[in-house]
Amino acid sequence: MRARRSGPPPLCSGVRSRRCGPGVADGLALRIRDADARGDAAACAEVYASYVRETAISFEEQPPPAREMARRIERAYVWLIAELDGGVAGYAYGARFAQRPAYRWSAEVTVYVDAAHHRAGVGRALYGELFERLRALGLWTLCAGVTQPNAASDGLHRAMGFVEVGTYRRIGFKLGAWQDVRWWQLDLRPGEAGPPGEGLEIFSR
Repeated sequence: MRARRSGPPPLCSGVRSRRCGPGVADGLALRIRDADARGDAAACAEVYASYVRETAISFEEQPPPAREMARRIERAYVWLIAELDGGVAGYAYGARFAQRPAYRWSAEVTVYVDAAHHRAGVGRALYGELFERLRALGLWTLCAGVTQPNAASDGLHRAMGFVEVGTYRRIGFKLGAWQDVRWWQLDLRPGEAGPPGEGLEIFSR
């Protein structure tokens, strides 16, 4: 029997264009699609750059160039793009959580939204589709780290069904201050005892 889905359903999912619900992206046509490493790397790098330069949300100190972003897109389990009015409004991805083999049914997830589209439902739409795709690939657990304080990101993860599992104190130093990172976790298969499946292509990445 299929386990109960964790968290609310996606607001706007799938690779075809569609209208989102009221209040999402101001009623514009929000399209969620797979990223193309060559075609989308520069736009993703541009969205990400301000997070690196101006905030401690990312612990990188120099924005990666497009070629590095293309490499990351290729290595991710799933990397999704949100398009609004023909432009990239944000992206989300799931990637390997840790190197040790027993971690291979878990993924770390991240979402970045262009500042012009904050609080428009873009992040929630990306996450909703991403989680469905990762579950279909055979993954069981998703983890996300959020530099504190970040009420908007904490609220998004809580709304998507994540539970808080702990905080790393003074784990990074950026922008002249020590930074704490709160970790969130989502069970994609509540009630399923396992064992997890083997032999999926993503586990060799």
